[in-house]
Amino acid sequence: MRAIKRFLAFWYQIIPWIAGYPATSFVQRIKIFFDYIHLYRTKGLSTEEYYEFEFEKRSREFRDSFLGVHEQRLYLDLLNPTKYCGLCRNKFLAHKTLEDVGVRKTELYCYYQPEGRIFGSELVATTLSDTCRILRSKGVEQCVIKDTENSHGEGVMVVKSIEYLDGDCKLSYFNGGSAMLSDVVGRHPLIFEALIVQSGQFSRFNPSSVNTVRFMTALYPDGEAKIIATFIKIGREGRCVDNAGAGGNVDVCVDVESGEIKYAIEYNGWRKIESIEKHPDSGAQLNGVVIENWEELKAEVIRYQQAMPWCKAAGWDIAVTQEGAVVIEVNDFWDRTGQYFIRRGWRNEIRDCYLAWVADGKRYNEWRNRQALSRRHLRRIVGR
Repeated sequence: MRAIKRFLAFWYQIIPWIAGYPATSFVQRIKIFFDYIHLYRTKGLSTEEYYEFEFEKRSREFRDSFLGVHEQRLYLDLLNPTKYCGLCRNKFLAHKTLEDVGVRKTELYCYYQPEGRIFGSELVATTLSDTCRILRSKGVEQCVIKDTENSHGEGVMVVKSIEYLDGDCKLSYFNGGSAMLSDVVGRHPLIFEALIVQSGQFSRFNPSSVNTVRFMTALYPDGEAKIIATFIKIGREGRCVDNAGAGGNVDVCVDVESGEIKYAIEYNGWRKIESIEKHPDSGAQLNGVVIENWEELKAEVIRYQQAMPWCKAAGWDIAVTQEGAVVIEVNDFWDRTGQYFIRRGWRNEIRDCYLAWVADGKRYNEWRNRQALSRRHLRRIVGR
């Protein structure tokens, strides 16, 4: 009965999807239909992935190496088990964990947690007055405020100055706006951390945002770690974050071996992507530029992955500073978008890491999310 329901749900979705697909002719629509059916059977590809990544135009190498969400879930259930996901997803826990294992992070000024009551802490605040007290005691004049659970640059506030008042603070933002701290703190946990000063090279790409390098890494049973892909997310003029989810950005592939930038694109949404040579706002050259101190940065990130065995396949968002690699965020369940930026998939590397841990005696015993594919279908995909 479950198989019948899955079969009917598949066709209920696929018929209107192919009818509305932006094909140039009826013949092309039929070709796309059969192409998708093949990729669904062999890779578990979703209709969204086929559309967003424009699979009808992709090379054989890209199609073969692409890692889709259904296969990714299976691998990450083992490599990054849900019992440890809070160490990555909660920004306060991530701060403390990474600091304790020697990974360079920004300074954490304050963690605001409105639930419960904690008295006299020099780090954790549960009230507005506690938050003001901690920030004032540390002489904080500038900071970044983040929701502890959000990602993709959502809800980030860059504070350029703080005016301490009696029982409150006035926050002045980098974009000219302002707010009272009492209007910011509320029902959701927040972290207050130091501003990052990125290197001159990365500031030239776009000075208003911290432009981060995404390092995709994998940790193996023998303790060795590998970097499997790298790319940079660069913000647009006047924006403080580098993520496309905050209104469009620039993305570039970085050659893992040489550190050379290539395949620069302006991303304004799926199927709205334009190849570029220079940043559209700053005019900074992108393609052909080699990232400074690339070997040192790679060595630091490999050490970071070795120090984080709870997350064996990670997406590290790294700010490049004069002191080296600073971790902005570590992602335990990352999206697939970067495969578009680097023009190849990372399926083979993640699968190899998964199989290495399976061979070492590990077995998955939980599903991160409700799977749209049967276990039989997934086993057939993994075996390819």
